[in-house]
Amino acid sequence: MAVSTENLSRNQQAEALAASATESMPGPNPFVGLRPCDVLAAAQQIGTQAWRQPALIVEQQSTLVRDLIGVLSGNASSTPPQGDKRFTDAAWRDNSMYRMTMQGYLAWRDALSGFVDRSALEPKSKERAQFVLSLVTDAMSPTNTLLGNPAAIKKVVDSGGASLIGGLKNAVTDMLKNQGMPAQVDKTAFEVGKNLATSKGAVVFRNEVLELIQYASATTHVHSRPQLIVPPQINKFYVFDLSPGKSIVDYLLKSEFQVFVVSWRNPTAEHAGWNLDTYVAALLEAIAAIRDITGSDDVNLHGACSGAMTISALLGHLASRGDTSVHAATLMVAVLDNTADSQLGLFATPEAVAAAKHASTSRGVLAGEEMGRVFAWMRPNDLVWNYWVNNYLMGNTPPAFDILYWNNDTTRLPAKMHGQLLDIFTENLFTKPRALNVLGTAIDLNDVTCDKYVVAGITDHITPWKGVYNTARLFGGNTRFVLSSSGHIQSLINPPGNPKSKFYLNPELPANADAWLDGAQAEKESWWSDWREWLAARSGDRRAARAALGNKRHKPIANAPGTYVMQN
Repeated sequence: MAVSTENLSRNQQAEALAASATESMPGPNPFVGLRPCDVLAAAQQIGTQAWRQPALIVEQQSTLVRDLIGVLSGNASSTPPQGDKRFTDAAWRDNSMYRMTMQGYLAWRDALSGFVDRSALEPKSKERAQFVLSLVTDAMSPTNTLLGNPAAIKKVVDSGGASLIGGLKNAVTDMLKNQGMPAQVDKTAFEVGKNLATSKGAVVFRNEVLELIQYASATTHVHSRPQLIVPPQINKFYVFDLSPGKSIVDYLLKSEFQVFVVSWRNPTAEHAGWNLDTYVAALLEAIAAIRDITGSDDVNLHGACSGAMTISALLGHLASRGDTSVHAATLMVAVLDNTADSQLGLFATPEAVAAAKHASTSRGVLAGEEMGRVFAWMRPNDLVWNYWVNNYLMGNTPPAFDILYWNNDTTRLPAKMHGQLLDIFTENLFTKPRALNVLGTAIDLNDVTCDKYVVAGITDHITPWKGVYNTARLFGGNTRFVLSSSGHIQSLINPPGNPKSKFYLNPELPANADAWLDGAQAEKESWWSDWREWLAARSGDRRAARAALGNKRHKPIANAPGTYVMQN
């Protein structure tokens, strides 16, 4: 029984670790990057403020001394902020030494943060300074040391020292195979096509940029209008077809829809010239193939993150030509209006943007591994120190979690597309009528009048929900905005059946996002169920499902998940 309890605890720890990470995973990865010189500049600004404001230094020191006296006398009442999971072990409350260590650390951290908050820095510089300060204070948390982590000490005792050996092995492996970063996932537990991306289907069209996968119907009847899912260019498509129970593809197939998915090619330096026009043109070819295969005059289009940006550009292009080949569209966790605050824009100075463009141009691509490392240090507690403790101090293997495997199965971004996305991001081009040209046409999203379904996550740090809300208001026609109760990835992968799931609905789209939320109705369950009903009303009559995939002009050329997804 003791072994079972230990295994249960270990599984719960792994699930908690993975859940924490999925709240912080990149969607639109940090295209700008995080330059050491920018971090150093922010640190220098803190030092300058300390030199210029000695009275403030004295005040914060006095506050710190008073707090530390309270810690030593046992009168301190400081506790970790809500959501900080580093100090959940009971020893931080029950053991006086650990409790004083925690409270002393919190007092020191708060004193430093309070100095920056009260300094004379302008707001944006203050944000950067707080971020740089958090890098230091997070790194120096007692939980990141063996003696300062009661759970790790207990693990050493219970395992007879085996956890120390396991931690050392993990550290050596990460130094050799993961460029010194703590591994986030046990990659040996998954294989694409075996236990990920397992829905039955075939590649029915391929061009230089994408493979088009058609999935076999799971029901005897299907809606006549097909669905095309467009993933982000910076990730592989199978986030939409994860393991059983987490697959949007499987959910749609069982809901009587005809489903197609784009699988982007992983570009190399020879594709450095690919840009937004390249991707939109490739999608137009895919849509033409779908219409030919299904006999439908139009399709429903769905995209997430940068994939949603791409279909927005496509929709704007079609609208400028009066083309109605897209009947309805879904945009998931996508920000086209960058006026809302986001951590991704924290270091997006003109100099940093220019340097990011130069770096990708010189290499031909922006590497996915590089984006992943940068993003990890944007949220180090969730994406670095969590795994430092798990892998090295506890000696555990990284969790075997499908979403984390997908997130670490990185892709590259062509240099031209990278530069264009930076321009779109910094100049907010989607919000300006006819400021963005797509395939020779100046687009205005207000001209896009097909029905739209827009999804955001209320705790999403990557694409803040108010930014997604502003995106919904950019379009013409009817738009349904839905706010999930989760973060970035957990809003996307949100199958029915989770008792904690809920979402907010409000048919109106007032100018202010907070006003929308004030008037919204909370609904239990996943937004997938609401989306299914919305889609069914816009997917045509039901008809008998075809047994064969493709047609004479578009014969199956490879089984799903295809060949492009296997490219590294």
